[in-house]
Amino acid sequence: MLLIVGCGDVGQRVLPWVVDRWRVVVLTSSPARVPALRAAGAVPLVGNLDQSATLGRLEALADAVLHLAPPPGQGTQDTRSRHLGRALLRGGRVRRLVYVSTTGVYGDAGGAWIDETRAVAPSTARAQRRVDAEAYWRWFGRCSGAQVSILRAPGIYALDREGGDPRERVRRGAPVLRAEDDVYTNHIHADDLARACVAALYRGAPQRVFNACDQTSLKMGDYFDAVADRFDLPRPPRLSRAEAQATLSPMTLSFLSESRRIGNRRLTQELRLRLRYPTLEDGLLSSSL
Repeated sequence: MLLIVGCGDVGQRVLPWVVDRWRVVVLTSSPARVPALRAAGAVPLVGNLDQSATLGRLEALADAVLHLAPPPGQGTQDTRSRHLGRALLRGGRVRRLVYVSTTGVYGDAGGAWIDETRAVAPSTARAQRRVDAEAYWRWFGRCSGAQVSILRAPGIYALDREGGDPRERVRRGAPVLRAEDDVYTNHIHADDLARACVAALYRGAPQRVFNACDQTSLKMGDYFDAVADRFDLPRPPRLSRAEAQATLSPMTLSFLSESRRIGNRRLTQELRLRLRYPTLEDGLLSSSL
């Protein structure tokens, strides 16, 4: 049995790949989602990761777990992972677990190419919570004997993804940094991340980290320029870093303060994942978009 925790957009893209191979149980905190999840072939189970008392039915439920739920929005620890892990440990049945984290755990690399051997250096509380979650799930694997794989995902995009359609930002006219101040960003198409999750469930090595990103190397402004050009939209305005610091929100600035280019050799060679959309151009030109 496979338990999916946090079955949002990516989880729903995973379902068609697994419902014919596993009995799939999905933990959801929203009773309103139960009919849709059931129609997709899953067995919905209502529970809340912020309320450990609601997770009792997870004990001894699943052999494999795909954990897609984000940490809470504050603090330095992922208390949701701890609540989930305690329930799973009491059952003692889990043999494989895949946790989807973020490449934000690396912090700023000054635009350098990096791989999974680079030490984590989170610069935001949001990234620190992810580092905490990764450490917890590695401990869980050592404690329980489960094979734990961690996927570090960058910006997830797809034109049919709510909140992940890059055209939305371009249409808003949201500014980007001028070329001399710009930062490198990394991306993966939501369909490829879903397929990476499935590959890790079947082929992920114990306690192994995988960068789940495509092969595009673009600065943020060039990325949104490419989106604008593809869909005949105005290119976003460019700001100097000083202008950005004076006008943009702290959250937006946090994404403009880290620059890195991330290699995906483990993803393509160890997990043997052949990306459907290895570059941004492939994703934007796809007929499914």
